[in-house]
Amino acid sequence: MWDRLPTPLLPHGEVACGCAPRASGSPLDLIVLTGGPGAGKTAVLAAAREIYCQHVVLLPEAATIIFGGGFPRSRTTPGREAAQRAIFHVQREAERLVDDEQVAHVGLCDRGTVDGEAYWPGDPAGYWEAVGTTRAEQVARYSLVVHLRTPTREGSYNQENPVRIEDVTAAQQVDERILAAWDGHPNRVVIDARTRFEDKLHDALAAIAPHVPAPAG
Repeated sequence: MWDRLPTPLLPHGEVACGCAPRASGSPLDLIVLTGGPGAGKTAVLAAAREIYCQHVVLLPEAATIIFGGGFPRSRTTPGREAAQRAIFHVQREAERLVDDEQVAHVGLCDRGTVDGEAYWPGDPAGYWEAVGTTRAEQVARYSLVVHLRTPTREGSYNQENPVRIEDVTAAQQVDERILAAWDGHPNRVVIDARTRFEDKLHDALAAIAPHVPAPAG
C-alpha cells in the first residue's frame, strides 16, 4: 500500500543504512509534500525513493487510494463531503500505522489532512467539524510542509494521472486554496513553478533533506 524509500540496495535486498533504531515512544516526524494538481509531487516522491533509507516511509495520496479503488466521485455537495471525510480517515490511519510500527523515523506524506479543507464545499469550519478535530491540531502534527505550486501554462500541466479531473485553470484555483489552508504553518516552504522541472525538484529535495536521515555513504 505504500513503499519504503531506499538508498542503493545491498545484496539480498537489504538497504544501506546507518540509522539507529527508533526509540520506543519517540514521535514520528511527519513531512507533507503538497500543492495543486500537476505540481510535480509524484516526480519528487519518485526521486526521493532513490535517495532515502528504510527509516523514511512514503505515505501515498489518500485521495488516489479512495478514488482509484472505486469510491463514488460525485460532484454533489453530499458526495464531495463524503469523499473528503473518507480521505481524511484513510490519511490518518496510514499515518497511525507507520507510527505504531515504530520502524520509521520520518513519514513523507503525499498530502496531509489539512489539504481536505481546500476541497471541502462551503465553510472550512464544516470540514473540521465533520472529521472531529481542529485545524490547529492537524497543522501542528506536521513538522514540515513543502508546497509545490501548480504550473500556470497549459503546456506545462500534466493531466496523465487517471484520477485527476481539473484543467489548468481549475488546478490553479485548487492550488490557491491549498496554499490558504496551510497558511500559518511555522515551517512551510513554497516552491514556485519553474521553466525547468529539474530546478523545482532540486529545491524540493533540498527543503526535505535537513529533516530526513542522511543516506549511507
